[in-house]
Amino acid sequence: MIRPNAKFVLAHPAHFIALGFGSGLSPIAPGTAGTLWAWLAYLVLAPSMTSAQMGWLILCATLVGWWACTVTAKNMGVLDPGNIVWDEVVAFWLVLWLIMPASFTGQLAAFVLFRFFDAAKPGPVGWADQVFKGTGPRGGWGILFDDFVAAFCTLLVIALWRFW
Repeated sequence: MIRPNAKFVLAHPAHFIALGFGSGLSPIAPGTAGTLWAWLAYLVLAPSMTSAQMGWLILCATLVGWWACTVTAKNMGVLDPGNIVWDEVVAFWLVLWLIMPASFTGQLAAFVLFRFFDAAKPGPVGWADQVFKGTGPRGGWGILFDDFVAAFCTLLVIALWRFW
């Protein structure tokens, strides 16, 4: 197992992407650091993009992320390294894209819910975390998949909250 550092991040474009432009190097809660980076990046990018452009960005970031996560996990020698945070980035972008416009409080609630589902992995998120374990493209997709399920659960809770 390789412990990533700045040199590792810069050694390959896949590492740079998968490690969230370095946010995955956080010694404390790299997934939370990656999600915070995603939130900030979204707030910077979204005003200059249409909703459709943001959707295409998320789709492209998912496909590129699949490759980047596959390569980086292989190079680190771990199936689903905690330092890979691109899965949090694209999944949280999806959440923000679908709830916006939302107040800061709404965005914060989405952040907390997403982090809960991603970290605690209750029910379907736990299942999703196990279903695509492995190496190669299957494992790379598995890194992303459980975060998309966590995003779905987050959106479901927000939708139910708004309904009531």
